[in-house]
Amino acid sequence: MKATRYFTPEEANQMLPLIRSIVRDINQMGDELRSLGSEGRGVSPRFQKAMSKISELVREVEALGCFYRDLGFHIGLVDFPALIKGEEIYLCWRSDEESVVHYHRREEGFAAKRRIPPNWYASEYLSVQEGV
Repeated sequence: MKATRYFTPEEANQMLPLIRSIVRDINQMGDELRSLGSEGRGVSPRFQKAMSKISELVREVEALGCFYRDLGFHIGLVDFPALIKGEEIYLCWRSDEESVVHYHRREEGFAAKRRIPPNWYASEYLSVQEGV
């Protein structure tokens, strides 16, 4: 999956108020789905409506250039594509975190996150490009 936008750590953090709001709505819809239990999953109007709303919200996240990674719609994981010294990585954020302070390599997931090194905030480490 090729990114069309790369974020700096500062840009990812600036976008967090909007991302946080969207993710909060996704998590609420996830709670709605879980409240249904096993009855009506897939066929009930409430289930269909919640899934439709979640799909719409995930598309909003993707339209901003990010990726929503929480298939359980509970934790709220978001990846922000970044290019650090020529390597495509993801700056990552979880909805219970104050800011974007971690990253992981593309082939790894959130469990392999590492703290963003302070020197990555220096311009010579960052390669920000639109449209790859």
